This record gives sequence, C-alpha cells and structure tokens, in this order.
Amino acid sequence: MSAKATISKEVFSPQDERMLGAVQVKRRTKKKIPFLATGGQGEYRTYICLSVSNKKPPQVFVTKVKQFEGSSCFVRRSQWTLDQLRQVNGIDPNKESPEFDLQFENALDQWVASSGSEKFTFFQILNHTCQRYLPERKPEFINCQSRLFAGNSILHSAADSVTSAVQKASQALNERGERLGRAEESTAEMMNSAQQFADTAHKVRTSTSDPGLRKRD
Repeated sequence: MSAKATISKEVFSPQDERMLGAVQVKRRTKKKIPFLATGGQGEYRTYICLSVSNKKPPQVFVTKVKQFEGSSCFVRRSQWTLDQLRQVNGIDPNKESPEFDLQFENALDQWVASSGSEKFTFFQILNHTCQRYLPERKPEFINCQSRLFAGNSILHSAADSVTSAVQKASQALNERGERLGRAEESTAEMMNSAQQFADTAHKVRTSTSDPGLRKRD
C-alpha cells in the first residue's frame, strides 16, 4: 500500500473523514530551533493533505501529516479549516516548479513538493475543492500556471448547458400542460354538447310517443 493510501486509511478514515488529495513536501526554509531544544525526533517525511468530513454540513481541512524515521505510523500535526486558507502561491507561472506557499490566517508555510507534477495535481484538487465548498470566498491563487484554471470554463460551460437543458425541459412541460389543459376543456365541451343533444333527443322521443299529444293533433 502506498504512503498516501495508508494515510487515507489510518489517519482520516478513523476520524470519519475522506482524504481528497495529498502532496509530499519539504520546507524551503528550515525553522529556527531554540538553542536549548534537544532530543528531537530525527528525520521525518511530511505530507500536506486535503480532507472533507462525512458529517453534514461537511467541513474541509488542510492537515499536516508526518511520518518519523523508524516508525511505520503517520501522525497528524497542524491542521486548518479550508476557509482559513487565504492564498495559494505557485511561485512560478511559467514552469512546473515544485515550490509553493500556503498562506493561512495565522501562518505561512513555504514548501517544495517531491515534483512539479505532484504539486500541480494537488493544486487542481485544491482549486476544485475550493470551487465546490467555498464558491464565494475561495482563497487567492497567484503565480500559478494558466492551465490550472482551464477546467473552470469547462465546468461553467457544463453547468450552463445543464441549466439550459433544464429550462428547455421545464418550458416543454409547461407547453405540454397547456395543450393538455386545452384538450381537456375541449373534451369537456364536447361531452357537455353531447349530453345536451342526448337530452333533447330523449325529450323528442318522449313527446312523439305520448298518446295525448297525438290526440290533440
């Protein structure tokens, strides 16, 4: 099982969350470690993960997950809600650079992904997730390749097509309803006329067969 599949199963599933995507990263600038800090946990691998809760209304999280050297376990570290993400910086819009920044309300993380393509895939998932869950207040995406947003116009066109189809279907149903209504009215008028004719015919037959009427004649 791959590292990402393991993270999805062991870190998020027990918390009733579904992992949407992840990218393995390293810091571009190392954190300053206090002089007195000792007994560090050694080398580790870091993943930035995007997940959504299964409850309603759903919540989306950006979570830092680590695996320390010598351990097969993955552990959660820092976590933010998606609406705390303010800016996604792709660093270089002209090439598939593995570098990127994530600006939150109270933190700025500067990362290098394992590859430019892995970063781009994560950005695609992140962008589409923001469109779905934060359509009115999505974070700012800057210095990103234009192809990252190419799918947006396709999605909007698809949405417009669906809306147009629904409107046409609704109009057709309304017109059909009107035609059926007119047909019902015509049928009712015909039935009423037929009933009147039948009543008149019955009266004529009755009057014709009445002996009293024939005698007066």
